[in-house]
Amino acid sequence: MDSQTQMKQAVADAAIREVKSEMIIGLGSGSTAALMIKSLADAMRLGKLQNIRGVATSFQSEVLALELDIPLIDLASVTQIDLAIDGADEVDPEFQLIKGGGACHVREKLVASKADQLLIVVDETKLVQNLNQSFPLPVEVLPNAWKQVKDVISKMNGSSSLRMATKKAGPIVTDQGNLILDVLFNDGIKNPKDIEMTINNIPGVLENGLFVDLTDKVLVGKLENNIPVVYSPSKAS
Repeated sequence: MDSQTQMKQAVADAAIREVKSEMIIGLGSGSTAALMIKSLADAMRLGKLQNIRGVATSFQSEVLALELDIPLIDLASVTQIDLAIDGADEVDPEFQLIKGGGACHVREKLVASKADQLLIVVDETKLVQNLNQSFPLPVEVLPNAWKQVKDVISKMNGSSSLRMATKKAGPIVTDQGNLILDVLFNDGIKNPKDIEMTINNIPGVLENGLFVDLTDKVLVGKLENNIPVVYSPSKAS
């Protein structure tokens, strides 16, 4: 297991210690979240957690949960989720996030907004001082609107490109059947709340990957003397 995977596994295991029996859990997407789902299944199989039900944030997490015998309920059938556990592509000191590297941010945001608590699990490479200076902001757009949205974003001093697939011809298609524009602003994103609202108001945009004022706690994995450790940073005031 390489060092980054060790960090991810340590933080995934730490996240499961936040789970209690009888909870409805939002099951995040991505590599760290996948390790968390496997750790959750192990705890259930050993009897450490009982009567857990999951709400999947993507087809990926749904398939994995079903393979591991984690009972699932549909997002539309729940009024609240006790705890959502998910990864992030960037986390700033105020716990504002960029998510969507896996093109799952629409369902991830729906689950996060319905959760009593959102717990973010990352390795220390995901911590940044300012969002979007290196990692692009994913924007999900209707297929016939991508060029129009791209033109509007360019007037906001943002450069964007259609995310292309690697093992198929053409662009990435989301679970909702839409396309993804990856956006980099000239100076990054210093006002995520305003940018989130502005982009979401562009006709043809379904949702973007800024998660603003949703995160309650962050668990960070890192290596100290080649040993994985986990810590929880304080949110900047």
